[in-house]
Amino acid sequence: MLKNIYVTPLNLLKSATSLQLQVRTTFVLKRKYDPPLHKTNEKPRRMRAKNFIYELVEDTLVKKRPNMEVVLKTFVEGVGDKGDVVSMKPHFVYNKLLLPGLAAYKTPENVAKYAKTEAERSAVKHSSAYAQRTVNMLESIVLAVVMNKDEPWELEPWHIKASLRKAGFHCREECIALPKERIVGPDLKKENKDFYCTVTINKLERARLKCRLHHWSTDPSERLPYVLEHWKLQSEPLLDVSAPEKSA
Repeated sequence: MLKNIYVTPLNLLKSATSLQLQVRTTFVLKRKYDPPLHKTNEKPRRMRAKNFIYELVEDTLVKKRPNMEVVLKTFVEGVGDKGDVVSMKPHFVYNKLLLPGLAAYKTPENVAKYAKTEAERSAVKHSSAYAQRTVNMLESIVLAVVMNKDEPWELEPWHIKASLRKAGFHCREECIALPKERIVGPDLKKENKDFYCTVTINKLERARLKCRLHHWSTDPSERLPYVLEHWKLQSEPLLDVSAPEKSA
């Protein structure tokens, strides 16, 4: 009965597919103890175990790679404008600039090819590489504008300037444009309501800043309850959204 059983030969070596990858691992070593010397034309002296102890000098696998220089083909936020030669880390250059086709390797031909023309230089679209990033940050927050609950006031650009400074932004008063309609107080009906103002960056880019009005009293007994994370709560508009704005 055993003779009738067919045994299939197993050829694992031929059926298995092997994947070979090149690994660049170079270690620079030096001997901790110098080997013994010998005279010319004499048999070298036998080394001891301590002569085979090495110290690591450099591991090329973890060695920091130098920056790469590329030429930008177009404007890249946070990096530069068209024709700029930038030097950045290789990982960022490969994944964010070269692969998407936003930059090319720095060569004399590419520098001349992607240089700005006279028409492109005259038509300025971006004041700096980081201006649009600042616009995005300003438009993503809800600015808390804290006003006095006891004394009469009228909203002015310096109130927005002070509120921006508390939020980590430094801005001049002449760069802030308030709504055309006057905002006066104190008025508890305006508590926790939104209005918009415009912040001009480098006299070119404009950010539409969302502000939320809050009242504050120096008397602890007159203070309103503190609202935790007010920017996550829904609120009503204080003014007509379509109303134009006035400059400072």
